[in-house]
Amino acid sequence: MVRSKATGTLRCPAGTWERALSLPHPRLRPGILAYRGFRFALPGPRRRLETPVPAVTLLLGFNQPLRVHHTHRPTVTRVCAVSGLATTPVVGEHDGHLSGIEVLITPWAAFTLFGLDQHELADQVADPDDALPAARGRWGSVTDLAGALGTLPTWNGRFALLDEVFTRWTETGMPASARTVAAWNELVRTSGAVPVTQLADQVGWSIRQLENRFREQIGLSPKAAARVLRLQRARRLLAAGRTQAETAAACGFYDQSHLSGEFRAMTGCTPGAFAAARRSPTPGSGPAGPDGPDRLQGEATSLLLPASGTAPFSKTPFTP
Repeated sequence: MVRSKATGTLRCPAGTWERALSLPHPRLRPGILAYRGFRFALPGPRRRLETPVPAVTLLLGFNQPLRVHHTHRPTVTRVCAVSGLATTPVVGEHDGHLSGIEVLITPWAAFTLFGLDQHELADQVADPDDALPAARGRWGSVTDLAGALGTLPTWNGRFALLDEVFTRWTETGMPASARTVAAWNELVRTSGAVPVTQLADQVGWSIRQLENRFREQIGLSPKAAARVLRLQRARRLLAAGRTQAETAAACGFYDQSHLSGEFRAMTGCTPGAFAAARRSPTPGSGPAGPDGPDRLQGEATSLLLPASGTAPFSKTPFTP
């Protein structure tokens, strides 16, 4: 049974939009975290700063392109995209018209679903038809699958099709190591606070074995993955109103300066600027407009930025 919550089509001075959030079928959990359907028809461009999250993202766009700027790479334009774990931010921009489904996946499940070593996707916004092996089943490519989803009349029908496809891919893919999954779950449980030596001991591997398996099945080293999870907790605490000093202490940073340096490196802005922007969203967002939910529901992962018009992306995604 597909469990979904849809907004229906909403209207405001900023245009029309709809969203539908769903959990995948229980047999696909906890590997696949969520489905997020969306359709925007807005009068002008939208820009959003996306910070690193502990999930692989598969974007199945129906027809309109999304432009993605990475701090250290050229801008790319994608209708469909796949992104592995990352330690740096990106800015996504569209012209106001965009529709599709975003699938959030744990990295170890993405290893099985996609049949690809996850380090190939780390810090990338790749074209899935180029990056992933040929789609298994009656679709010859991920683009064909996205097109089939776009022709269905309801979100529940689209989510049911994804359940069917991902179940087949899971059954025919290579499972991730149970030790990799256990190590990842421990990192998630501790928000990245467990030392790598302790993590290796817990799962019965040497540090080198753990690092090799993480590179293959997670995409980042255990230390880099821990950075992403510490950042996630720090964003959550700052968005809840905790001070930078309290956040630094709670998340295991050496001090407030260490928190600030890591936060800026991984999000493009300071902790104070991020928290202030979350408290004061861009005009036209919120109830009066389609600001869009964060990639992980209930988490502070992104910022809606002022529209850039026809100007290209700045080399610095966000300037506090």
